Amino acid sequence: MSVRRAMAWAHGWLGLIAGWLLFAMFLTGTASYFRPEITRWMQPELAARPVAAARAAQAAIDHMRAVAPDDEQWTLMLPDARSPVTMAYSYVPPRAGQPARFRPPEMLDPASGAPLRARATYGGETFYRFHFELQLPYPWGRWLAGLCAMAMFAAILSGVITHKRIFADFFTLRWRKGQRSWLDAHNVSAVLALPYHALITYTGLITLATLYMPWPIAANYRDPAAFAALLYGPEATAPRSGAQAPLVPVGPLIARAEALWQGGEIGQVAVRNPGDAGATITLRAATAGRFDAQGGAIVFSGTTGRLIAATPAPGPAARTAGTLLGLHIAGFAGPALRWALFALGLAGTTMVGTGLLLWTAKRVAPGPGRALVERLNIATVAALPASMAAYLLANRLLPAALAGRADLEVRVWLGSWAVLAAYACLRPARRAWREVLAAGAVIAGAVPVASALCTTRGLVPALRAGDWLFVSVDGLMIGFAALFALASRKVARSAARRPPRPRTTAAAAAKSLVHAD
Repeated sequence: MSVRRAMAWAHGWLGLIAGWLLFAMFLTGTASYFRPEITRWMQPELAARPVAAARAAQAAIDHMRAVAPDDEQWTLMLPDARSPVTMAYSYVPPRAGQPARFRPPEMLDPASGAPLRARATYGGETFYRFHFELQLPYPWGRWLAGLCAMAMFAAILSGVITHKRIFADFFTLRWRKGQRSWLDAHNVSAVLALPYHALITYTGLITLATLYMPWPIAANYRDPAAFAALLYGPEATAPRSGAQAPLVPVGPLIARAEALWQGGEIGQVAVRNPGDAGATITLRAATAGRFDAQGGAIVFSGTTGRLIAATPAPGPAARTAGTLLGLHIAGFAGPALRWALFALGLAGTTMVGTGLLLWTAKRVAPGPGRALVERLNIATVAALPASMAAYLLANRLLPAALAGRADLEVRVWLGSWAVLAAYACLRPARRAWREVLAAGAVIAGAVPVASALCTTRGLVPALRAGDWLFVSVDGLMIGFAALFALASRKVARSAARRPPRPRTTAAAAAKSLVHAD
C-alpha cells in the first residue's frame, strides 16, 4: 500500500470514528466565540452599564460586607464591554456542624452593588463547557475530547498528504452532482480554512496538555501548587488570625496593580478572610483584548495595603502557553474578527459534517453499517443544531421565576436532541432527514417570535433602539431557520426525483445470468 493510500485510509476512518463528536465540538465551540453575548441575550432583563473597575469592585465589596461578612472568601468577576454586570461568588466555611458550601452566585449592578434580578440561566457557558467536556464528569469528558482532537489533527495531516489537487479544489464547487458535490463541499470547507483548522485543533490539544501528560510537572515540582502559582499567579491561603480589622479601600490597590501591569485592566477581585486582621485581597488581570490568556495576579494585605506577592515575569514557556490558549479562545478578538472566526468555525463544522455525509454517499449498498452511520449523521448534523435552537427557545418560554430553570434549559437542549435522534432511528433515512430538518426550521424560526412575545427586546424594538446584540441573535435564528427549511426542501425534491430501486427476484437474477452467458 502506497503512502497516499495509507493516509487516505487513515483519514477516512479517523474522521468517521471521531466525526460525530468532532461535529458537536466544532459547532458548540463556534457558538462559544459569543459566549458572553449569548448569556446577555438569555437575560433580557439586564442592561449594559459600563463603569470603572475600581468603582465596580468597591460597590461589590460593600454589598458583600453587608450580606456575607463572615464568609471565608468573596470572588468578584468585574464587568467588561461584553459582560455588563458584576458576578459575586462567596464561599462559606464549615461551621456549627454544617458542611462548607458556596452561596448561589449574585449578579450585582456595577455602579451601586445592588443585586440585579434576571432569569436564571447558564447562557453561553453551556455550549462552552460542552465543547471540551461533552457533558461528562471530570476528567472523562476532557479525556474523550482530547482523543477526538488528536484524531482530528491526524485527519488534517493525512488529508493534506492525500489531497492531490489541494489548490485547484479551493476553487471547485459543483452543485447537484451527488457524491461529487459532497466531496467538493468537503474539500472547499477544508482548504478554505486549513490554517484555522490546524491552529484551533493544535491549540485545543495544548490547552489541556497538562491533563493528558502530567508527568513533566510531577518530575519537576514536588508540590503541584508551586507550578500552578508560577503559571496562574499566587493564591492567598492564610487562615484567620481571630483579630478584627477593616478592609482598606480597593480603588488604590487596583490603581497600583494597573500601574505594575502597565495599564492592564483588572478582571477579578478575591477577598479572603474579610473583616479579619489577616485578610488578603488578590487582584487578577483581565485577559480580554490580549493574546496571552494567562493573566497575572497580585496579592495585597487587606488591612494595610502592603504588597504580599505577585506573579513573576513569565518565561518563554509560560508566555507560549498563555498565547496558545489565547489563540484558541480568541479573547483578544474584536467584534469584526470574532465574526470572522465564527465563520471559520462554521466552515470547520461543515468540513466535518460533509465528511460524514461523504462516507455514506460512497457506501451505496445498503447494510447495517451504512444504516447506523446514516442515523448517526442525522442525529448529529440535523438534530444537534435544532436542539441548540430549542435551548434558546426554552429560555424564552420557561417562566422567568421558575425554580431550577437554568438546569431545566439544559435538559430541554439534551432532551430535544435525544428525542430527534430517536425519531430519526424510527423513520426511513430520507424521511428522517427531511422531517428533522423541518423541525429545526420550525424551532429556529420560533425563537425570534417567542422573544418578541415574551420580552420587550424583540427584533423590531431592538432595531429601533440599535441594540445590535439582540438583532444579531434573532437575525441568525431567522437565517438558520431558512437554511433548515431549504435543506429539508432539497432532500424532499431529491427523494421525489430519485427513481424507485428495482426489486431483484431470484428468477430475474437467474435470467440475467443466462443472458450474460
